[in-house]
Amino acid sequence: MILIGENIHIISRKVREAIENKDENFIKILIKFQDNMDCIDLNVGPSKGKLDNAFFWLCSLVENQNISFDSTNVNAIADGLKLVRNTEDCFINSTSKDIEKLEPLTDLALEYNCNLIALAMSKETGIPKTADERLEIVFEIYEKCMEKGLESHKLFFDPLILPVCADQSQGVEALNTIHMIKESFEPKVNTVIGLSNISNGVPNDMRPLVNRVFMALAYGAGLDAAIIDAKDLELVRIIKMLESGIPSSNVDRVYLSLSRMMSDFGDLEDVEFDKNNIEEQNIIKTAAVLLNKKIYSDSFTQV
Repeated sequence: MILIGENIHIISRKVREAIENKDENFIKILIKFQDNMDCIDLNVGPSKGKLDNAFFWLCSLVENQNISFDSTNVNAIADGLKLVRNTEDCFINSTSKDIEKLEPLTDLALEYNCNLIALAMSKETGIPKTADERLEIVFEIYEKCMEKGLESHKLFFDPLILPVCADQSQGVEALNTIHMIKESFEPKVNTVIGLSNISNGVPNDMRPLVNRVFMALAYGAGLDAAIIDAKDLELVRIIKMLESGIPSSNVDRVYLSLSRMMSDFGDLEDVEFDKNNIEEQNIIKTAAVLLNKKIYSDSFTQV
C-alpha cells in the first residue's frame, strides 16, 4: 500500500497563507510529520496569482521523499517535475478523461517515467453514479494511455469518493469500482483514493472512525494507494496491520475481518464481533452505513 500524505493543501486557509507568504518553518513542520508517508501530496490548486511558482519553493523544502504534484495547472505540474532528480516514484495528480488534460499529462508521465492518477470522470459526465459507468470511463482513459505507450503499472485510477453524509450509496459504488478495476485489466493497473473525502461533513469526532472503517473495506476491495491524513497515526497503524494480516487486539480482528469480507465478497452479517464491546460495535455500525445497509445520521453510532 502506497501512502500519500494529504496535509499540504490550499483548501486549508493556514496552509494557503503559509505557501503564499513562504512561511518555511510552518511548511517544514507539515513535511516533518509526514515522514511516515511514502509520498507527499503538494496541492497548490490552480497555481496562479500568489501561488504562481509554488512548486518551485515547496520542492526545495522536501527532502528524501517522493512528491505528488497536485494542481489543475498542467504547466505548473510540468515545471514541478523538472525540479525533481528522481521522478520514477512521483505522482501527477491528476487527469480526467477530458482530452485537454489527458493528452499533456500522459505525455508528462511518459517523459518523466512517473505515476499518473486518473479520475473516473469527465466534464461531460461529472462523477458517474454507478460503478459500471465509472469503469467505462476508466477503460477509455486506459486505452488512450496504452496508445501513448504508458505502462499499466504507472496508472492509478481513482474511483472518486463522495461524502457518506451527502450520498451514502456512493461509498458502495466506489468500493465496487475498485473491485472491478482490479479484476478487469491484465496487466494490472492500480487504484487510489482520497480517503478523507468519505468523511467530509461528518462531525469531527467521528471522522477518524469513518475513515478507518472505509480504509479497511477499500483495502479488501483491492486498493493500492491512498491519500490520507498523516496525523492519524492509528489509521496508519491499522493499514500496516491489514498489510501484515496480524491483528494485535480484538478490535484489529474486526478491521481485518471487514477487509477479508470485502476481498471474499462476503456479507457484513457474517463478521464476528463482541456485541458487548462499544468500540467493536461502532466499527460494525460504521461499516453498515458505509455499505448502505443502515441509514446515515450524525448520531448513527448511538442508534
